[in-house]
Amino acid sequence: MSSKPKNQSSSYFEKQRDALVAEISVSMDTLLNNVNTLNRSLEGSIAVGKEFDNVAAIWNNFYDGMDQTDRLFQKNSRLSPEEDFETPPVDSSR
Repeated sequence: MSSKPKNQSSSYFEKQRDALVAEISVSMDTLLNNVNTLNRSLEGSIAVGKEFDNVAAIWNNFYDGMDQTDRLFQKNSRLSPEEDFETPPVDSSR
């Protein structure tokens, strides 16, 4: 058993290790680039969503006003026309 095959196998191992380390390095760079692209995309989506905050608040106010109008209309429709003009009785016990 000579030392030459041992050096060759060690050399082969080191070559394979270096190739795998280089492949892992390239894969990590690709991963980093893809994560950065995803981050930019998410930031853009959030920015677009924030642009609609004012519009959403306006529509919310509109629907709240419509809901209040509807409740007022329902309350008034329960009263007869005579009750609309009557004043509530005054409590004389106070």
